[in-house]
Amino acid sequence: MSQEVIDNVNKDFTKNWVSSSRFLFYLQVFVVIAFVFGGCYRLYQQRYAGKPDVEIQSSTKYTPEYK
Repeated sequence: MSQEVIDNVNKDFTKNWVSSSRFLFYLQVFVVIAFVFGGCYRLYQQRYAGKPDVEIQSSTKYTPEYK
């Protein structure tokens, strides 16, 4: 039997520094962009809804109204 030697050194993620660093760089960019968009979406969901309609006693206003 003849055994074929397969050279996987260039294909291995841990052995090829250029390929692995490029992959990790793009992974970091994707994760940062995902966190930024996720934070923006969360802030958009919890945005200020507007001025609430609150009833104030007439005697506590700037110009009080008494009965």
